[in-house]
Amino acid sequence: MVNSAASFVADRKPSKVEGIKENSNFLREPVATEILQDTTHFSEDAIQILKFHGSYQQDNRDNRVKGQEKDYQMMLRTKSPGGLIPPQLYLALDKLADEYGNHTLRATTRQGFQLHGILKKNLKAAIATIIQNLGSTLGACGDINRNVMAPPAPFKNRPEYQYAWEYAQNIADLLSPQTGAYYEIWLDGEKAISAEEHPDVKAARQSNGNGTIFHDSVEPIYGTHYMPRKFKVCVTVPGDNSVDLYSQDLTLVVITNKKGALAGFNIFAGGGLGRTHNKEETFARIADPIGYVGKNDVYHLVKAIIATQRDYGDRTDRRHARLKYLINDWGVDKFRTKVEEYFGKPLEPFKPLIQFKYKDFLGWNEQGDGKLFVGISIDNGRVKDDETLQLKTALRTIVEQFNLPIRLTGNQNLIFYDIAPENQEAIQEILDRCGVVADPSQIAALTRYAMACPALPTCGLAITESERAIPEILTRIRTLLDQLGLQKDHFVVRMTGCPNGCARPYMAELGFVGSGVESYQVWLGGSPNQTRLAQPFVEKLHHNDIESFLEPIFVFFKKSRTPKESFGDFCHRMGFDAIREFVANYTPGEPTSSGKSRHRVSLRDDFYQQLRETAEKQGRPMTDLVHEALEKYFQDL
Repeated sequence: MVNSAASFVADRKPSKVEGIKENSNFLREPVATEILQDTTHFSEDAIQILKFHGSYQQDNRDNRVKGQEKDYQMMLRTKSPGGLIPPQLYLALDKLADEYGNHTLRATTRQGFQLHGILKKNLKAAIATIIQNLGSTLGACGDINRNVMAPPAPFKNRPEYQYAWEYAQNIADLLSPQTGAYYEIWLDGEKAISAEEHPDVKAARQSNGNGTIFHDSVEPIYGTHYMPRKFKVCVTVPGDNSVDLYSQDLTLVVITNKKGALAGFNIFAGGGLGRTHNKEETFARIADPIGYVGKNDVYHLVKAIIATQRDYGDRTDRRHARLKYLINDWGVDKFRTKVEEYFGKPLEPFKPLIQFKYKDFLGWNEQGDGKLFVGISIDNGRVKDDETLQLKTALRTIVEQFNLPIRLTGNQNLIFYDIAPENQEAIQEILDRCGVVADPSQIAALTRYAMACPALPTCGLAITESERAIPEILTRIRTLLDQLGLQKDHFVVRMTGCPNGCARPYMAELGFVGSGVESYQVWLGGSPNQTRLAQPFVEKLHHNDIESFLEPIFVFFKKSRTPKESFGDFCHRMGFDAIREFVANYTPGEPTSSGKSRHRVSLRDDFYQQLRETAEKQGRPMTDLVHEALEKYFQDL
């Protein structure tokens, strides 16, 4: 029997947040009191509890004025297991973005939507609207199980995909907070109408399982203190890494028998990417295989893993509180043994798996039952209208006219599914009219596989730009590749404004991690399929120096790669010592594939921006405009 109790280290004081959770009356206070106050923002204690309700307090740094109060606003995040967004919910979110938000929606890297720019006075109305339209924000943030991911592809003729959806929803239900605080605060105590939980989920929540639950508690699984930190779960199928499975605290892989019926799940645990610069005790880590569990025991196994982290995770140092640190400190064998104590029996051996590959499911596809689905690429997840692209209008129009469900992807994209074939032409016409590209072959490959977090101006953790910076940086990388004769090459680029890793840059082939004003730590060597951790190559690179930094590495890649070898695989195979040696001996301006020497001239930032905007308006390369301007200048001398 495992003693089920929050095991704070005896000689170390629990973190302040542990006391805030303990005194919150199961996530009620001080949020319930402060939401009624006529103020622009919440207190620091309320902010910690507000996260459990799905919201972060932010301020728009673009609008900061010295001597004046910060421009306080709330970010609100949906919890959408498997990325499911019913049509009714999507239309509600679209309207909320205009009524209370900043007129945009943002698809997250965990298959939810975020609303930005909501004022405190409008937060209750916004959350109530989401709940009343078949959505939820409960547990989208905070020290708790976050949104449970699953492959978004709606393959109706592949039962393993349907099992992944089913169990993503069931595990989300199992690990959802049971406190009544959410509905008391946001709906004045009125319980929302929602789908009925699976009977097995209800039974598992109350089953003791050798100390996995707290008896007679409002929160039988979590207890008074909830989890030491956030806990991320996904369910996927063999071969499908659309969910970045190695980056999760807990991953379940569906295993079916020869007839396609569910047999059980392979279990991975201990992934996590958040870290802190110059704190070597914090690090990114990929998940380890733990074992296999039959379908009848899966909920009990999930509870056993949760209980192990709940009771033995570090509650004194929040930087050391994720499951990855517990497994790293203990080792996989000790962790597995402790889980088995809670579980009540040994885990079965891990089942063989095929190689995992990244898939994005963009474009038009058959879903296996006579209907279609279409995957739509969303640059950095930002759903908005502008002069060249009316994406927000297109998505709203399609939902209004065809009442289609949506699945968000783990790569910030969106899938419409259950499309009747006779409606394909009309939907494509809407996309074309609004400038939305549905054919993935027409999307620049660097852009297609890239991700960035929101960062500035709203994220309080951001050190530098990410979402607003990556389009230009991708353009510059593409230009450099073309100049070096690598026109057909592309790779996975991810960028974050801080080391927290929300866009998972540590799994990318080329990762940029904010480390200073306009500067980034650079990570190299991840896998194209996100199955290998990248490594830090340089600590701080100013964005103006990206070309001079990457040029020798790309030249080395071109000269020394094996046939069809990807950039990330090349960096991993060669090793950083060999790359650094080549860079140290490289002479800028060496002949490229065309035999011409390259020269570089720096531009002021404001000139570069004007040049870029003009080139985009005219649909011409920036180099052509520079050549024309210089030619005219020399003619006029």
